Amino acid sequence: MTTTPIMTVNDLHKTYGKAGSKQYEALKGIDFNVQPGEFVGIMGASGSGKTTLLNMLATLDQPTSGEVTIRQQPITHLKGNQLADFRSKEIGFIFQDFNLLETMTAYENIALPLSLQNTPSKQIKPAVEKVAQQLGIQEFLTNYPNELSGGQKQRVAAARALINDPAILFGDEPTGALDSKSARELLDLFTKINQERAVSILLVTHDPFSASFCQRILFIKDGQIGQELKRGTASRSDFYQQVLDNLGTFEQ
Repeated sequence: MTTTPIMTVNDLHKTYGKAGSKQYEALKGIDFNVQPGEFVGIMGASGSGKTTLLNMLATLDQPTSGEVTIRQQPITHLKGNQLADFRSKEIGFIFQDFNLLETMTAYENIALPLSLQNTPSKQIKPAVEKVAQQLGIQEFLTNYPNELSGGQKQRVAAARALINDPAILFGDEPTGALDSKSARELLDLFTKINQERAVSILLVTHDPFSASFCQRILFIKDGQIGQELKRGTASRSDFYQQVLDNLGTFEQ
């Protein structure tokens, strides 16, 4: 029995610069699928194209050519209200620097996506409380971001990203601003979210430790996917070593 991918990426290209002038091809024909409930990592050195790819997938930028489909809906050419509506309902995004609004409490930050959709407040409150309980941040809901640690801020950001039950959760180096303890807690949280909520996760990272929490890793180099590594039945520590070994050969 085959399942329909939650996301399909077909022959994705991104070129910067105008025709006739000096151009830079950041993506050179990317193809891959993400299955429902899959936890996928994308790794690559600086300048490899991984952030450019993430921006295409998360509708933050448009490719030069190719197609991205999420929940069987082509998203590459969505614009205006269609794009805003799709993004708010189907995509969750966790940034490295949290991107919380400092003038809002944790509760208000988490509720923001629903508020922007004019969801009635009587529906917002239980939704926020539910996701806050799942992420263990109930006691911080009345706090402002400047009253939270880095790990607590990232949990609030994760709750905001999950409030709409998105089709896929994107993480852009989400542990980059965290200390090692908070980073480990966030990665454990991602694993919990992935397993308990069956949310598909796409994690862009340069960190082998973070990547070892994924089920599958795509290694990108010079705008192309060069290798793929699957965890299978390996323990996380064994998979971590496999990631290190692959990085050693792939980046040469």
